[in-house]
Amino acid sequence: MKEIKAKDVTSTIARLCKEANYFLGVDVLAALQKAREEEESPVARQVLDQILENAAIAAREEMPLCQDCGLAIVFLQIGQEVHISEGDLYQAVDEGVRQGYAEGYLRKSAVRQPFSARVNTKDNTPAIIHTEIVPGDQLKITVAPKGGGSENMSRFAVLKPAQGRQGVVDFVVSAVEEAGSNPCPPIIVGVGIGGSVEKAMILAKRALLRTVGEPSPEPEAAELEKELLQRINETGVGPGGVGGRITSLAVHVETFPAHIASLPVAVNLQCHSARHKEAVL
Repeated sequence: MKEIKAKDVTSTIARLCKEANYFLGVDVLAALQKAREEEESPVARQVLDQILENAAIAAREEMPLCQDCGLAIVFLQIGQEVHISEGDLYQAVDEGVRQGYAEGYLRKSAVRQPFSARVNTKDNTPAIIHTEIVPGDQLKITVAPKGGGSENMSRFAVLKPAQGRQGVVDFVVSAVEEAGSNPCPPIIVGVGIGGSVEKAMILAKRALLRTVGEPSPEPEAAELEKELLQRINETGVGPGGVGGRITSLAVHVETFPAHIASLPVAVNLQCHSARHKEAVL
């Protein structure tokens, strides 16, 4: 049994909150550069130049990529042979978010009493935590700040099974078209298909953690990703919503077995500031 101290979880979360908000991943930067090379619209190329310049300034100055530093989404993969000692795991996560957002001068966007008073919690807690028990003796932590502009464009539907693949394509493309410039394109599109209502939504969000443009290991899902990306980039929304070829950098599809009577489909859009960092303890 491997022992991991709660304080080490806290310090790791604090560091990841800052790093995720300051530094875009090399995969995201490469995808944006590729988009810049392929984009034909002069105005859209200017938007992509500004996005790349913004990322360079944020990294150099260690300041937030975006004023919306997001809700703190935390994915935990906990090995079966891990024991968290000297504290509560979820409290340790929240303390890490509290410290990271304060130390990093990151905007705190969480409010309690969401349908009435909407009082800011002042420290961006509580975090939204997704936990998975896996084999092994390690704890993998992924911090993925999620801004309101893209998260607000999430969509979910339970299609009729008879609508099948074409129904999925139509729903996803329609969601992107309706979103327009709101999620700050070029976007990454996470799609969850199957399971229950909540499972599909989590699949869609997890899909955003994949290396940008890395195809699904499932051939059928990979083919769906290719078609969706082509269809989405034919909408003409373009970078920043100003028109152009590159509305989406990638589409990532995750699937799960579904009930015989339903076809759940979830869409979670990620803005061009695709922020997430991970560590293994």
